[in-house]
Amino acid sequence: MNTSHRTAYLENEKIFPLLIKMGTPAAVGMLVNALYNIVDTIFVGHGVGPLAIAALSIVFPIQMIVSSVAQATGVGTASIVSRRLGEKRHGEAARAVGTAYATVILVNTILVGLLFAFMRPILSFFGASEEIMPLAMEYLGIVGAGFFFFALSMCASTLVRSEGNTKASMKGMLLGAGLNTILDPIFIFGFGLGVRGAAVATVISQVASVLYLASLYARKKTVVPLVASEFRIRPKILGQSFLLGTPAFIQSAGMSLLMLLVNTSLGRYGGDSAITTFGMIHRLNMIVIMPVLGIVQGFQPIAGYNYGAQRYDRVKASLKTTILTAVGLATIGYAFMMFFPRLGMGFFTSDGALVASSARVLRIMVMFVPLAAVQITGATYFQAIGKATESMVLGLSRQFFILIPLILLFPPLFGLDGIWMAYPLADLISSAITTSLLIREVRRLGKV
Repeated sequence: MNTSHRTAYLENEKIFPLLIKMGTPAAVGMLVNALYNIVDTIFVGHGVGPLAIAALSIVFPIQMIVSSVAQATGVGTASIVSRRLGEKRHGEAARAVGTAYATVILVNTILVGLLFAFMRPILSFFGASEEIMPLAMEYLGIVGAGFFFFALSMCASTLVRSEGNTKASMKGMLLGAGLNTILDPIFIFGFGLGVRGAAVATVISQVASVLYLASLYARKKTVVPLVASEFRIRPKILGQSFLLGTPAFIQSAGMSLLMLLVNTSLGRYGGDSAITTFGMIHRLNMIVIMPVLGIVQGFQPIAGYNYGAQRYDRVKASLKTTILTAVGLATIGYAFMMFFPRLGMGFFTSDGALVASSARVLRIMVMFVPLAAVQITGATYFQAIGKATESMVLGLSRQFFILIPLILLFPPLFGLDGIWMAYPLADLISSAITTSLLIREVRRLGKV
């Protein structure tokens, strides 16, 4: 079957069923990736206490730095691999895969070495108080050793998916997240290890995920083999990979920078309890946003293919359908958080006073969450049709251009509430900018 036959469904199938088919695997994969941190937070919150949640919140941006390097390498290399396979240049695809894995191993060996050499000052820089520091060091001391496997798992999952093997990629992530959910209560409650138990469970789960994905290469279940002779860094391929992976790196590293700023501001204006509150709300919001991100990822190839085919009627229909679907998904989560905020916070802690105070903050922070779905869809749309400038501006606008300045400006004026207020205002402003650009783009399509 030729390529045009294999991709014809993007041009012919009904938009909504096609969107669900394309977006569901991505949504599941992203939600599963988020579950590592969410599950750890739930169990340590009930097994150790609120300070343990704060400790995990301090460690999270450090994990994001590791994630950003793995994502940049994996996403950039995946682009090279996909194109080389399409060109029937399998040897170059194998060299790109070898370069990716060699790079991830080398870079993360250096990162983990630096982390263990300067752990206390690093944690202090990321906002750990004297009360949080012992728990943060306990958790990072173990989970940090597993960053090596965490990065390999992320990179391998992306590269396997680039061959079109989405099921195997999803199985690897589901195996890790499922095992982590089972092992967390065993190590935290059964063995009484507290935050160390959560870290041990996470590392074991990540190792299991890596072993499964490695077995695909060992059993020759991949299109591109992992050849020992190709397992070295080639500067030219690495340069292409990082260039292509830069947007993914910027977004992930930007999240780490944002979390660093938020945690230090919260520590200054609200103390450890404010960091705990933010940690719980951030993880609950992740559960809501990850399915939206997945659906929007499914929208990208539909919009891109039909734009290239000059089927602008389907481009507009897919954009409208995706916005409605994404906003609908976000609204379901929004309704739960607004109407049952105490129940949401109760997932993470049984501290009644903390649940009550955090429920109020939750309602403030998620006030315009459904609008965030519009912003996410808009940034992805412009990426799909090849308008890199608009996509980059929209992708970075909420975090870099709006949210970070608001977090710097508001607390001196409004105190702790200024930090909470910055989030809905950033959602409102960024979605307004996105909507204006989308309206202009849809009008232009109507004239083509």
